[in-house]
Amino acid sequence: MAANAYILINADPTSTTEVAQKSKAISGAVVHEVQGPYDFVVDLEADTQEDITAILRHKVRPI
Repeated sequence: MAANAYILINADPTSTTEVAQKSKAISGAVVHEVQGPYDFVVDLEADTQEDITAILRHKVRPI
């Protein structure tokens, strides 16, 4: 069974394009640019919750 997570991202206004491109490159991620207190909502799907945690730690947070 797949695990899903919604990730809310704030980006520096000068780097929104870069953040969007790097986020879209993550396997299993669907990136939506939104209006409001957050700049992006990432719908992330992986095989397990542990995989979600690893993706957050090693791919999303470094962005």
